[in-house]
Amino acid sequence: MTEHSLLRIAVLDDWQSVASDVVDWTVLDSIADVSFLHEFPADTATMVSRLESFEIICVMRERTQFNDALLSQLPRLKLLVTGGMRNAAIDLPAAARLGIQVCGTESYKNAAPEVTWALIMGITRNLVGEANSLRDGGWQIGLGSDLYGKTLGILGLGSIGKWVAKYAQAFGMRVIAWSENLTTERAAEVGVTYVTKRELFEQSDVLSVHLVLSDRSRGIVDAQALGWMKPTAYLINTARGPIIDEAALISLMQRGAIAGAALDVYEPEPLPADHPFRTLNNVLATPHIGYVTENNYQMFFSQMIEDIQAWHAGKPIRVFG
Repeated sequence: MTEHSLLRIAVLDDWQSVASDVVDWTVLDSIADVSFLHEFPADTATMVSRLESFEIICVMRERTQFNDALLSQLPRLKLLVTGGMRNAAIDLPAAARLGIQVCGTESYKNAAPEVTWALIMGITRNLVGEANSLRDGGWQIGLGSDLYGKTLGILGLGSIGKWVAKYAQAFGMRVIAWSENLTTERAAEVGVTYVTKRELFEQSDVLSVHLVLSDRSRGIVDAQALGWMKPTAYLINTARGPIIDEAALISLMQRGAIAGAALDVYEPEPLPADHPFRTLNNVLATPHIGYVTENNYQMFFSQMIEDIQAWHAGKPIRVFG
């Protein structure tokens, strides 16, 4: 294979400029030329101009939208590889219609539960505010909230929610949960009490969101549900931004109607520079770092390479659909 016949691969969404060093991409040198693109997502025309020369594109979950309008203008694209085995930003029917293979990777399952618990501790003990006070020459500035004996509510008791439940039980918390598919029996298997949606919001001292984003879950944490929360409660979201009605939450936070919110996900991302979540004193906000860990990135990128090699050999693996 000559240099001119090498496949062209684009690795997108490398916002931290780390993808080239996490794994050894030179194993693809015999079949491909790999480019690392660090720009944030842009309008469709700009994305087309960036990507129209590539046969293979590697992406990170939900950072760049690959809708019909974009995919249909990338005639050279044959393989789209994503971190994880779920990516709501990819129009799978459009990809199938256009003959674009979509493959994924496994994920390191503990990354999201761990950052969830970090946010719970951070917001309930005001760790950022206290640390900043110390850095600025001050000392203690407030009272933290205790977790022992309090109630953690979990919206979506899937693989991540179950880990968060275990952490809460280790802290001596009562754990309750609700989702549309959850049953009393399934909740009891992990020592969690099943409640109704309203009871979840009314009883939780800390409420953590762990639903998969879908048409059914989009906006499920709406103004009514937020209005059921205690004024002393905290809301945590490490799932996906559109699950919460952001306008309703911003109004709630501006009025101080709950004690605080800790958020790692937003709509849109990256979060606009003038967004209220960047400045509200009762919001602890992080830039979608839930899956941004060494273990996860090593798994994502090493398996992306495996996906490319398998596809090139005519035996694709971890295929979507």
